[in-house]
This record gives sequence, structure tokens and C-alpha cells, in this order.
Amino acid sequence: RFELISGHRRKRACEALGMSKLRCEVVDLNREEAIIMMVESNFQRSKVLPSEKAFAYKMRLEALNRQGYRSDLTLSPMGTKLGRSSEDITNDTGDSRNQIYRFIRLTELTSELLELVDNGEIALRPAVEISYLTKESQNELYEIVRMEQCTPTHAQAIRMRRMAESNRLTTEVIEAIMQEEKPNQRD
Repeated sequence: RFELISGHRRKRACEALGMSKLRCEVVDLNREEAIIMMVESNFQRSKVLPSEKAFAYKMRLEALNRQGYRSDLTLSPMGTKLGRSSEDITNDTGDSRNQIYRFIRLTELTSELLELVDNGEIALRPAVEISYLTKESQNELYEIVRMEQCTPTHAQAIRMRRMAESNRLTTEVIEAIMQEEKPNQRD
């Protein structure tokens, strides 16, 4: 059994052109190796959305962590393995370890907020802070963003996260924070 790991668009383009043969490379891979290869091939595109990067990094990190995992070899397998895996991704992509974890954090956003990040309406750092809010709070924030037609700054997102951590974040608090005048709005 064969499975196409990358090149789906090229394959469709060749089929549309009526080509009956297509050059390919057949390799024997396990599931984790296939995921890693697929993620790496997707990063070759010229424009990769933040959400695509987020889920790709998450998939790759999970695959690397599962690959050859043996808890009997170290005292702290998660820390050791996780550190090495993120280091592997850092070396391959050029993104720092912190940046990789920021992108992975985006996978905790609701789809509506993640779309705002992909569209460039919410920056990465505020989005990361928002990702720590409950799904309910994220939905409330999205509704306020839509109604007020404004997006949170990094400072506002940090304040909302801190309020959520102390169980004081309500719809009214989110609304009050979002209605504050931002520095770039002052005359």
C-alpha cells in the first residue's frame, strides 16, 4: 500500500494536464517519520499561515516525541526528549524554541480567533496570551472584537490572561479592556 505524503497539488496539476506518469520517490516510513516529512515539505511553500505553522509544529513535535520514546533510559524523559525535539525543529526551521512554542500555543485558540491571526488582524504575541483563556472567554472576546471592530494589544491580552488566572475575567471586564483607548488612537 502506498500513501502520498507530499506533492498533492503537483499531482493534481499533472492530472489536469493529462499526464499519465509522474516522477516520485517511494520510501518506507513509519507514521512518525511520515508526519515529519509531510510537515517539512509544507514549510517549503513561500507563504505559510500562522495556523498552518502552529499545527505543523505541534504535529512534528508530537511525532518526534513518540519516535523512539523509551522512559527507562532517563530519569526525566519528557524534559529531555522535549528539549531535544524542539531543538531539532529549531535547527530545521530557523525559528527559536520560544517562537515554536508560541506557534504551538495558537492551536488552543478558537477557530474564529485563529482566523483573525491568519488574516493579520491579531498579532502573534497577543494571540498567544489569548490562547490561555477558556474557550468561553475566547468566544466572548471574539464577539466584542466583531462588534467593536478592534483587536487587543499585547498589553490588553496580558491583562485579560491575568484576570482569567485570578477568576475575575467576565464579559464586562473583557469589554472594558477592549474599549480602552490605545496609544496609536490618541491624537
